[in-house]
Amino acid sequence: MPGDPDGDAPADNGGTAVACPDVAGALPQVPERARAEVDRNLAQLQDQITEADRRLAAEGRRGERFIRSAILAPLASKRQATLSRIASAIDRFGPRPRNLSQLAGCQVAPTGDNNDGDNNDGGNDDDGGGDNAPGAGLDVLANNCDNSQLQPHDGFQNGNRCVSTAFGEVGAAANNPSLLITDFPQQVERDEPFTLRVSTKNLIRDRFLAAGQGGYYVESSLLNDQGLTRGHFHTACRMLESTSEAPANPEAVPAFFVATEDNGGGARPDQVTIQVPGLPESGVAQCAVWAGDGSHRVPMMERANQTPAFDVVRVEVN
Repeated sequence: MPGDPDGDAPADNGGTAVACPDVAGALPQVPERARAEVDRNLAQLQDQITEADRRLAAEGRRGERFIRSAILAPLASKRQATLSRIASAIDRFGPRPRNLSQLAGCQVAPTGDNNDGDNNDGGNDDDGGGDNAPGAGLDVLANNCDNSQLQPHDGFQNGNRCVSTAFGEVGAAANNPSLLITDFPQQVERDEPFTLRVSTKNLIRDRFLAAGQGGYYVESSLLNDQGLTRGHFHTACRMLESTSEAPANPEAVPAFFVATEDNGGGARPDQVTIQVPGLPESGVAQCAVWAGDGSHRVPMMERANQTPAFDVVRVEVN
């Protein structure tokens, strides 16, 4: 922000408010069948600004760096997810609106520049964020596929593609998913069935877009009304060629794989039993479990120093 090159000076927030680009005015004609969903999401955009304004008034004097990292950056992330939902709603019934992601970034502006509702303060550049965009000052190389030389991702499990789907909603740290393998055999015979017991927490297992039908990386991460991630978890066992170096063939199909979407899960830890029909080779098996959102990405965490929702064990196959 002007006058504070280091971003540490206390901010004088008298007569200021959060100002965001106008979304409603940037939309094409909204198909009638998408109108209700679009209106709900436009209302959410305004609620997000209202909450950011509340935090600005209550905590803005903690400094401009705080405003950027704790108010404007989370607001941009929430807006990005909401804008993605708006684009998807329109896309189901008409041409998908382009460049909505450029409207995610907001700024703090004098109240005379801030109208009621979602408004355009004229401060956004082509990257959709201005000086207060997430990652400002960090030399961000890209935050969309506009300049990528790769083909657009099409929802199928293909590499060398660029995914334009917004990451989506990130829960509070206390609500981020976690899981643990609580019971497993240390040794089994070849082709002997065995079970893994998996405990999950803060993961609603109700979303699984079939990757084989084009559901890979096409849906943004979503939270339920309690702020918990909606998705599923995967279990896989693969045979290790070595226990002293990383596998040479990470692309190999595992000996066992299953996704669990059973409409269970919640804020309290629970237990799920995974039935493994047996492993066909002798050696050391690496059995792993990891959470996925509805479109198969590992759910994002609020902070970088949190452990994602995964666990791994090894099983001797005689």
